Amino acid sequence: MKKIVWVVLLFLGIQTLAHAQVRKYSNEFLSIGVGARSMAMGGAQVASSGDVNSIYWNPAGLCEIDNNPQVAAMHSEYFGGIAKYDFGGIAIPLSKGNRNSDNKSMLGLGLIRFAVDDIPNTLHLLDANGNINYDNVSSFSAADYGFFTSYSKELINEDRGDKIVRVGGSAKIIHRIVGSFASSWGFGLDFGIQAKLGAWRLGGVLQDATTTFNTWGFHFTDADQAVLAQTGNVIPTRSSELTAPKIRLGAAYNFQFGDDFSVLPEAGFDITTDGQRNVLISAKPFSIDPKLGVEGGYRDIVFLRLGLCNIQHQTDDVGKRITTMQPNFGVGLKLNNFYIDYALTSPGSAGNVLYSHVFSLKLDIGKKQTNYKNHRRRNRYRY
Repeated sequence: MKKIVWVVLLFLGIQTLAHAQVRKYSNEFLSIGVGARSMAMGGAQVASSGDVNSIYWNPAGLCEIDNNPQVAAMHSEYFGGIAKYDFGGIAIPLSKGNRNSDNKSMLGLGLIRFAVDDIPNTLHLLDANGNINYDNVSSFSAADYGFFTSYSKELINEDRGDKIVRVGGSAKIIHRIVGSFASSWGFGLDFGIQAKLGAWRLGGVLQDATTTFNTWGFHFTDADQAVLAQTGNVIPTRSSELTAPKIRLGAAYNFQFGDDFSVLPEAGFDITTDGQRNVLISAKPFSIDPKLGVEGGYRDIVFLRLGLCNIQHQTDDVGKRITTMQPNFGVGLKLNNFYIDYALTSPGSAGNVLYSHVFSLKLDIGKKQTNYKNHRRRNRYRY
């Protein structure tokens, strides 16, 4: 009986997907990332992410958090403040492991919102007599939401933390709205793994592993449809779209200089499967977008971060083909259990004057303070 049910569900799924199509850059707001640390490092985070922001970057990294809850929030603005981008998350320990156990697990909950608010609705700017009536102008928001539920499990923890393997997964619900006119719902799954081998950190994520499915519905009133018809616009109907899987890989190495200074460089590679994209390695069906980041730390209190991403080929004003990239910069400060991070980014290329400021906060709840040097020696491969 169970086999029959699975066959029916599989058949229905295939029939549904047959009427949808894979769209390049579908749900692209979920490619921005979360956390000022990650933004400053150009999005090179798959291997080194080890806090509540791992809900997005690599759910396996949630088990890097000590045996205490952790909360985080982020705010940034793009295109001169037109678009607002926010994230909030919480990580909660489900089972508490220790340095010589492999039974630790964590639960994470997160919310992403990317929106342009207060957009003028001028559909009914003209009244029934054809006169302009500004009282008929209202406003609406175009907003994208991503709801994440993540789980992380530690599989291996050997040799006092020198060898660690963790796995994790995220179920995400996607809700997109354009005022009262249109909305969509979608569902997807991400799976991740992280490994620590001495000072090496390796990570991989299969994003949208099952191909994320979004279905759109449109809700124009009769008056809206009349205006659209009179102005020659097409009145949309229900539609669907698919977000193809993406593979994210990362590798990092922690250089420790005495007890006080550390340098953590990381390289990441996003491999998309939705066709040829304008990235450094552009091909069909796979394109590869590299990301580079480095973090320098002093006593795990003060951090300086640099990153490069969005490496693209463009044509300049005289027709010459050039390569552009997005530089990033950031700083971080840890005050006991409280973290403050800032990043400065410039979407597109180094010549873009629309800089974006990213601020994020993080708090360890109920974490006991320990002597720094003892903490560093006990966790020498942790960072």
